[in-house]
Amino acid sequence: QVQLVESGGGSVQAGGSLRLSCAASGYTAIRNCMAWFRQAPGKEREGVAYIHIGDGNTYYADSVKGRFTISQDDAKNTVYLQMNNLEPEDTAMYYCAAGLSSQCFLVRRFYNDWGQGTQVTVSS
Repeated sequence: QVQLVESGGGSVQAGGSLRLSCAASGYTAIRNCMAWFRQAPGKEREGVAYIHIGDGNTYYADSVKGRFTISQDDAKNTVYLQMNNLEPEDTAMYYCAAGLSSQCFLVRRFYNDWGQGTQVTVSS
């Protein structure tokens, strides 16, 4: 099992930036995929981006492409989500997730371990 702790959320105005961090501990060697999901009030949890731990391959949801960047620091067992040009529609609880699958997908059921989430609020 992998334990995940997110940090870096907060409140910003539209056009601003935030960097989320996800620190992993436990059996970190078994995870192949790390992803960020988000859930706004009254909406389904949706995938934002993933990164394949082995080859660094990344994938983004269309809604964040060109604005968000996912990256990893292997030495720190940490995954980041740099969010630029934030929009009010980005307001949500952001969750970090770890998956065992050899191939990554931005689909909730492929992820086994989840963090508690960090809130991002973007005002207009």
